[in-house]
Amino acid sequence: MAAPTADVSPAAKPPPPPLTEEIMEWLSVRGAMIKGWAQRQPMEATALGVFVLLLVYFFGLLRLFYNYTHSTAGWAWVAWNPETNYEHAPIIPVLSLFMILHKLPDLRNERTQSSGWGLWWIGAGAFLYFLAARTLQPRVAMVALPCLLFGMVLYVWGNRVGRALFFPIMFLLFAVPLNFIQHATVNNLQKISTLVSSALCNLIGIKMEAFGTTMRSADASFQFEIAESCSGINSLMAITMLTAIFVHYTQDRLWKKLFLFSLSAVFAVVGNVARVTTIMVVAKFVNAKFAGGVFHDYSAFIVSFPIAFAAMWGASRLVNAGETAVQEGLKRGEVQADGTVTAPRGPTAEKYDY
Repeated sequence: MAAPTADVSPAAKPPPPPLTEEIMEWLSVRGAMIKGWAQRQPMEATALGVFVLLLVYFFGLLRLFYNYTHSTAGWAWVAWNPETNYEHAPIIPVLSLFMILHKLPDLRNERTQSSGWGLWWIGAGAFLYFLAARTLQPRVAMVALPCLLFGMVLYVWGNRVGRALFFPIMFLLFAVPLNFIQHATVNNLQKISTLVSSALCNLIGIKMEAFGTTMRSADASFQFEIAESCSGINSLMAITMLTAIFVHYTQDRLWKKLFLFSLSAVFAVVGNVARVTTIMVVAKFVNAKFAGGVFHDYSAFIVSFPIAFAAMWGASRLVNAGETAVQEGLKRGEVQADGTVTAPRGPTAEKYDY
Protein backbone atom coordinates (compact mmCIF):
# COMPACT_ATOMS: atom_id res chain seq x y z
CA MET A 1 0.00 0.00 0.00
CA ALA A 2 1.40 3.36 -0.96
CA ALA A 3 2.20 5.68 1.89
CA PRO A 4 0.02 8.78 2.04
CA THR A 5 1.72 11.85 0.58
CA ALA A 6 2.11 14.97 2.67
CA ASP A 7 0.20 18.05 1.71
CA VAL A 8 2.71 20.24 -0.09
CA SER A 9 0.31 23.01 -1.01
CA PRO A 10 1.79 26.44 -0.39
CA ALA A 11 0.90 28.00 2.92
CA ALA A 12 -1.81 30.56 2.74
CA LYS A 13 -0.61 34.13 3.03
CA PRO A 14 -1.66 35.86 6.21
CA PRO A 15 -4.36 38.42 5.67
CA PRO A 16 -3.20 42.03 5.51
CA PRO A 17 -3.46 43.97 8.76
CA PRO A 18 -6.53 46.15 9.23
CA LEU A 19 -6.29 49.70 8.01
CA THR A 20 -6.26 51.07 11.56
CA GLU A 21 -3.20 48.95 12.38
CA GLU A 22 -1.39 50.18 9.28
CA ILE A 23 -2.15 53.78 10.19
CA MET A 24 -0.98 53.30 13.77
CA GLU A 25 2.24 51.63 12.57
CA TRP A 26 2.80 54.45 10.06
CA LEU A 27 2.43 57.01 12.86
CA SER A 28 4.51 55.05 15.36
CA VAL A 29 7.48 54.76 12.97
CA ARG A 30 7.56 58.49 12.38
CA GLY A 31 6.88 59.30 16.02
CA ALA A 32 9.84 57.11 17.01
CA MET A 33 12.06 58.93 14.51
CA ILE A 34 11.09 62.34 15.89
CA LYS A 35 11.54 61.18 19.47
CA GLY A 36 14.95 59.66 18.69
CA TRP A 37 16.12 62.87 17.02
CA ALA A 38 14.93 64.97 19.99
CA GLN A 39 16.87 62.73 22.40
CA ARG A 40 20.04 62.93 20.29
CA GLN A 41 19.79 66.68 19.68
CA PRO A 42 18.14 68.17 22.78
CA MET A 43 19.31 71.74 22.13
CA GLU A 44 18.07 71.78 18.54
CA ALA A 45 14.80 70.15 19.59
CA THR A 46 14.28 72.81 22.29
CA ALA A 47 15.00 75.63 19.85
CA LEU A 48 12.61 74.04 17.34
CA GLY A 49 9.90 73.75 20.00
CA VAL A 50 10.28 77.42 20.92
CA PHE A 51 10.10 78.36 17.23
CA VAL A 52 6.89 76.38 16.78
CA LEU A 53 5.35 78.01 19.86
CA LEU A 54 6.18 81.44 18.45
CA LEU A 55 4.46 80.50 15.19
CA VAL A 56 1.39 79.32 17.09
CA TYR A 57 1.26 82.63 18.96
CA PHE A 58 1.81 84.99 16.01
CA PHE A 59 -0.33 83.09 13.52
CA GLY A 60 -2.91 81.41 15.74
CA LEU A 61 -3.43 83.68 18.73
CA LEU A 62 -2.33 87.24 17.95
CA ARG A 63 -5.36 89.15 16.64
CA LEU A 64 -4.29 91.69 14.05
CA PHE A 65 -7.07 91.70 11.45
CA TYR A 66 -10.72 92.72 11.21
CA ASN A 67 -10.34 95.42 13.87
CA TYR A 68 -8.16 93.13 15.97
CA THR A 69 -10.80 90.43 16.20
CA HIS A 70 -9.13 87.73 14.07
CA SER A 71 -5.73 86.13 14.02
CA THR A 72 -4.21 84.94 10.75
CA ALA A 73 -5.57 81.43 11.29
CA GLY A 74 -8.96 82.81 12.39
CA TRP A 75 -9.24 84.96 9.27
CA ALA A 76 -8.25 82.03 7.06
CA TRP A 77 -10.89 79.79 8.63
CA VAL A 78 -13.56 82.40 7.87
CA ALA A 79 -12.25 82.97 4.33
CA TRP A 80 -12.30 79.27 3.49
CA ASN A 81 -15.94 79.15 2.43
CA PRO A 82 -18.02 78.33 -0.67
CA GLU A 83 -18.34 82.01 -1.61
CA THR A 84 -14.58 82.24 -2.12
CA ASN A 85 -14.48 78.73 -3.67
CA TYR A 86 -12.00 77.66 -1.01
CA GLU A 87 -14.10 75.19 0.95
CA HIS A 88 -11.41 72.60 0.16
CA ALA A 89 -8.69 74.64 1.87
CA PRO A 90 -8.95 73.18 5.43
CA ILE A 91 -7.49 69.92 4.14
CA ILE A 92 -4.37 71.65 2.75
CA PRO A 93 -2.46 71.91 6.09
CA VAL A 94 -3.36 68.27 6.75
CA LEU A 95 -2.00 67.20 3.35
CA SER A 96 1.14 69.27 3.90
CA LEU A 97 1.80 67.61 7.25
CA PHE A 98 1.09 64.17 5.78
CA MET A 99 3.60 64.71 2.96
CA ILE A 100 6.25 65.89 5.43
CA LEU A 101 5.75 62.88 7.70
CA HIS A 102 5.63 60.53 4.73
CA LYS A 103 9.04 61.79 3.61
CA LEU A 104 10.76 61.35 6.99
CA PRO A 105 11.96 57.71 6.56
CA ASP A 106 13.71 58.71 3.31
CA LEU A 107 15.64 61.36 5.25
CA ARG A 108 16.84 58.98 7.95
CA ASN A 109 20.35 58.65 6.50
CA GLU A 110 20.69 62.13 5.04
CA ARG A 111 23.70 64.10 6.23
CA THR A 112 22.46 67.22 8.03
CA GLN A 113 24.36 70.47 8.20
CA SER A 114 22.95 73.86 9.06
CA SER A 115 22.57 76.23 6.12
CA GLY A 116 22.91 79.99 6.42
CA TRP A 117 20.26 80.38 3.72
CA GLY A 118 17.74 79.45 6.39
CA LEU A 119 18.29 82.80 8.11
CA TRP A 120 17.51 84.61 4.85
CA TRP A 121 14.24 82.71 4.50
CA ILE A 122 13.37 83.40 8.12
CA GLY A 123 14.17 87.08 7.60
CA ALA A 124 11.96 87.19 4.50
CA GLY A 125 9.11 85.53 6.38
CA ALA A 126 9.46 87.95 9.32
CA PHE A 127 9.44 90.90 6.90
CA LEU A 128 6.28 89.62 5.20
CA TYR A 129 4.56 89.19 8.55
CA PHE A 130 5.55 92.73 9.58
CA LEU A 131 4.27 94.00 6.23
CA ALA A 132 0.97 92.15 6.75
CA ALA A 133 0.59 93.70 10.21
CA ARG A 134 1.26 97.21 8.87
CA THR A 135 -1.01 96.90 5.84
CA LEU A 136 -3.64 94.72 7.55
CA GLN A 137 -3.38 92.11 4.77
CA PRO A 138 -3.83 88.61 6.24
CA ARG A 139 -3.03 87.00 2.90
CA VAL A 140 0.52 88.34 3.15
CA ALA A 141 0.79 86.85 6.64
CA MET A 142 -0.28 83.47 5.24
CA VAL A 143 2.49 83.70 2.62
CA ALA A 144 4.97 84.42 5.43
CA LEU A 145 4.23 81.11 7.19
CA PRO A 146 5.77 78.68 4.65
CA CYS A 147 8.77 81.01 4.28
CA LEU A 148 9.39 80.82 8.02
CA LEU A 149 8.91 77.05 8.11
CA PHE A 150 11.24 76.45 5.19
CA GLY A 151 13.86 78.77 6.68
CA MET A 152 13.71 76.83 9.93
CA VAL A 153 14.20 73.52 8.07
CA LEU A 154 17.20 74.90 6.18
CA TYR A 155 18.81 76.36 9.29
CA VAL A 156 18.38 73.22 11.43
CA TRP A 157 18.85 70.39 8.88
CA GLY A 158 20.46 71.95 5.82
CA ASN A 159 20.02 72.00 2.06
CA ARG A 160 19.42 68.29 1.40
CA VAL A 161 16.53 68.04 3.82
CA GLY A 162 15.31 71.43 2.64
CA ARG A 163 15.12 70.26 -0.97
CA ALA A 164 13.19 67.16 0.08
CA LEU A 165 10.64 69.16 2.10
CA PHE A 166 10.37 72.20 -0.16
CA PHE A 167 7.21 71.05 -1.93
CA PRO A 168 5.28 69.86 1.16
CA ILE A 169 6.00 73.16 2.92
CA MET A 170 5.28 75.44 -0.03
CA PHE A 171 2.09 73.45 -0.63
CA LEU A 172 0.63 75.63 2.14
CA LEU A 173 0.50 78.50 -0.36
CA PHE A 174 -2.53 76.83 -1.96
CA ALA A 175 -4.43 77.72 1.21
CA VAL A 176 -4.06 81.47 0.55
CA PRO A 177 -7.45 82.69 -0.78
CA LEU A 178 -7.03 84.25 -4.23
CA ASN A 179 -10.71 84.82 -4.90
CA PHE A 180 -9.99 88.33 -6.22
CA ILE A 181 -8.17 86.73 -9.15
CA GLN A 182 -11.02 84.29 -9.70
CA HIS A 183 -13.57 87.10 -9.88
CA ALA A 184 -11.49 88.74 -12.63
CA THR A 185 -11.55 85.57 -14.76
CA VAL A 186 -15.02 84.17 -14.08
CA ASN A 187 -16.71 85.97 -17.00
CA ASN A 188 -14.24 84.52 -19.50
CA LEU A 189 -14.70 81.06 -18.02
CA GLN A 190 -18.48 81.39 -18.39
CA LYS A 191 -18.17 82.27 -22.06
CA ILE A 192 -15.69 79.48 -22.78
CA SER A 193 -17.88 76.88 -21.05
CA THR A 194 -20.98 78.10 -22.92
CA LEU A 195 -19.44 78.20 -26.40
CA VAL A 196 -17.47 74.95 -26.22
CA SER A 197 -20.30 72.99 -24.58
CA SER A 198 -22.77 74.24 -27.20
CA ALA A 199 -20.39 73.18 -29.97
CA LEU A 200 -19.99 69.72 -28.45
CA CYS A 201 -23.74 69.30 -28.07
CA ASN A 202 -24.31 70.22 -31.72
CA LEU A 203 -21.53 67.84 -32.71
CA ILE A 204 -23.24 64.87 -31.04
CA GLY A 205 -26.66 65.76 -32.42
CA ILE A 206 -28.21 67.85 -29.62
CA LYS A 207 -29.09 71.12 -31.31
CA MET A 208 -28.23 73.99 -28.96
CA GLU A 209 -28.10 77.76 -29.31
CA ALA A 210 -25.78 79.94 -27.25
CA PHE A 211 -26.70 83.48 -26.25
CA GLY A 212 -24.05 85.05 -24.06
CA THR A 213 -23.92 82.70 -21.10
CA THR A 214 -27.27 81.05 -21.84
CA MET A 215 -27.66 77.67 -23.56
CA ARG A 216 -31.07 76.90 -25.11
CA SER A 217 -32.19 73.86 -27.04
CA ALA A 218 -33.21 74.49 -30.65
CA ASP A 219 -36.72 73.20 -29.95
CA ALA A 220 -36.97 75.48 -26.86
CA SER A 221 -37.72 72.49 -24.64
CA PHE A 222 -35.13 73.57 -22.06
CA GLN A 223 -32.50 76.19 -21.41
CA PHE A 224 -29.79 76.75 -18.81
CA GLU A 225 -27.90 79.79 -17.62
CA ILE A 226 -24.18 79.16 -17.11
CA ALA A 227 -23.88 81.02 -13.82
CA GLU A 228 -20.62 81.94 -12.10
CA SER A 229 -20.75 78.75 -10.03
CA CYS A 230 -21.08 76.70 -13.25
CA SER A 231 -18.20 78.41 -15.03
CA GLY A 232 -15.60 76.08 -13.55
CA ILE A 233 -14.39 78.64 -11.03
CA ASN A 234 -15.43 76.37 -8.15
CA SER A 235 -13.07 73.62 -9.24
CA LEU A 236 -10.27 75.79 -10.63
CA MET A 237 -8.20 76.09 -7.44
CA ALA A 238 -8.93 72.53 -6.32
CA ILE A 239 -7.79 71.09 -9.65
CA THR A 240 -4.74 73.37 -9.61
CA MET A 241 -3.86 71.93 -6.20
CA LEU A 242 -4.40 68.35 -7.40
CA THR A 243 -2.26 69.04 -10.48
CA ALA A 244 0.60 70.20 -8.25
CA ILE A 245 0.43 66.95 -6.26
CA PHE A 246 0.17 64.87 -9.44
CA VAL A 247 3.20 66.40 -11.17
CA HIS A 248 5.29 66.34 -7.99
CA TYR A 249 4.90 62.59 -7.54
CA THR A 250 4.75 61.45 -11.19
CA GLN A 251 7.24 63.62 -13.10
CA ASP A 252 11.00 63.23 -12.85
CA ARG A 253 12.15 66.53 -14.36
CA LEU A 254 11.48 70.13 -13.42
CA TRP A 255 10.46 71.25 -16.91
CA LYS A 256 7.81 68.54 -17.05
CA LYS A 257 6.41 69.57 -13.68
CA LEU A 258 6.27 73.25 -14.63
CA PHE A 259 4.76 72.55 -18.06
CA LEU A 260 2.00 70.27 -16.79
CA PHE A 261 1.27 72.56 -13.84
CA SER A 262 0.86 75.47 -16.27
CA LEU A 263 -1.95 73.45 -17.90
CA SER A 264 -3.93 73.11 -14.66
CA ALA A 265 -6.43 75.78 -15.75
CA VAL A 266 -6.90 73.88 -19.03
CA PHE A 267 -7.64 70.69 -17.12
CA ALA A 268 -10.23 72.56 -15.04
CA VAL A 269 -11.90 73.97 -18.16
CA VAL A 270 -11.94 70.53 -19.85
CA GLY A 271 -13.58 69.01 -16.77
CA ASN A 272 -16.18 71.76 -16.55
CA VAL A 273 -17.01 71.64 -20.26
CA ALA A 274 -17.58 67.90 -19.93
CA ARG A 275 -19.82 68.56 -16.92
CA VAL A 276 -21.95 71.18 -18.70
CA THR A 277 -22.23 69.00 -21.79
CA THR A 278 -23.41 65.98 -19.80
CA ILE A 279 -26.00 68.16 -18.06
CA MET A 280 -27.40 69.06 -21.48
CA VAL A 281 -27.37 65.39 -22.53
CA VAL A 282 -29.30 64.42 -19.38
CA ALA A 283 -31.74 67.29 -19.95
CA LYS A 284 -32.37 66.15 -23.52
CA PHE A 285 -32.72 62.42 -23.00
CA VAL A 286 -33.82 62.10 -19.35
CA ASN A 287 -35.38 65.12 -17.70
CA ALA A 288 -34.48 68.82 -17.65
CA LYS A 289 -35.52 69.30 -14.03
CA PHE A 290 -33.42 66.36 -12.91
CA ALA A 291 -30.48 67.61 -14.98
CA GLY A 292 -30.61 71.06 -13.42
CA GLY A 293 -31.19 69.72 -9.92
CA VAL A 294 -29.79 66.50 -8.53
CA PHE A 295 -27.47 65.72 -11.44
CA HIS A 296 -26.13 69.28 -11.49
CA ASP A 297 -25.30 69.13 -7.78
CA TYR A 298 -23.29 65.90 -8.03
CA SER A 299 -21.91 66.19 -11.56
CA ALA A 300 -18.71 67.86 -10.36
CA PHE A 301 -17.74 64.67 -8.53
CA ILE A 302 -18.90 62.15 -11.14
CA VAL A 303 -17.93 64.06 -14.30
CA SER A 304 -15.80 67.19 -13.80
CA PHE A 305 -13.03 65.88 -11.55
CA PRO A 306 -12.64 62.47 -13.28
CA ILE A 307 -12.48 64.09 -16.73
CA ALA A 308 -10.01 66.72 -15.51
CA PHE A 309 -7.82 64.00 -14.02
CA ALA A 310 -8.06 61.99 -17.27
CA ALA A 311 -6.88 65.07 -19.20
CA MET A 312 -4.06 65.47 -16.69
CA TRP A 313 -3.01 61.84 -17.13
CA GLY A 314 -3.24 62.08 -20.93
CA ALA A 315 -1.04 65.19 -21.01
CA SER A 316 1.48 63.39 -18.80
CA ARG A 317 1.52 60.44 -21.22
CA LEU A 318 2.21 62.77 -24.15
CA VAL A 319 5.01 64.57 -22.31
CA ASN A 320 6.67 61.27 -21.43
CA ALA A 321 5.92 59.52 -24.74
CA GLY A 322 9.48 59.84 -26.05
CA GLU A 323 11.09 58.41 -22.93
CA THR A 324 8.54 55.59 -22.83
CA ALA A 325 9.42 54.65 -26.41
CA VAL A 326 13.13 54.62 -25.55
CA GLN A 327 12.52 52.38 -22.53
CA GLU A 328 10.50 49.95 -24.64
CA GLY A 329 13.26 50.00 -27.24
CA LEU A 330 15.83 49.13 -24.57
CA LYS A 331 13.74 46.14 -23.57
CA ARG A 332 13.48 44.92 -27.19
CA GLY A 333 17.16 45.60 -27.88
CA GLU A 334 16.40 48.21 -30.56
CA VAL A 335 17.98 51.00 -28.50
CA GLN A 336 21.32 50.68 -26.77
CA ALA A 337 22.17 52.16 -23.39
CA ASP A 338 24.12 55.02 -25.04
CA GLY A 339 21.06 55.99 -27.09
CA THR A 340 22.19 54.38 -30.36
CA VAL A 341 19.26 53.08 -32.39
CA THR A 342 19.78 49.69 -34.02
CA ALA A 343 17.74 48.17 -36.81
CA PRO A 344 15.18 45.68 -35.56
CA ARG A 345 16.06 42.12 -36.30
CA GLY A 346 13.70 40.47 -38.74
CA PRO A 347 13.13 36.75 -39.23
CA THR A 348 16.09 34.81 -40.62
CA ALA A 349 15.65 33.93 -44.28
CA GLU A 350 15.60 30.23 -45.08
CA LYS A 351 18.02 28.84 -47.69
CA TYR A 352 16.98 26.48 -50.48
CA ASP A 353 19.10 24.53 -52.95
CA TYR A 354 17.98 24.58 -56.58
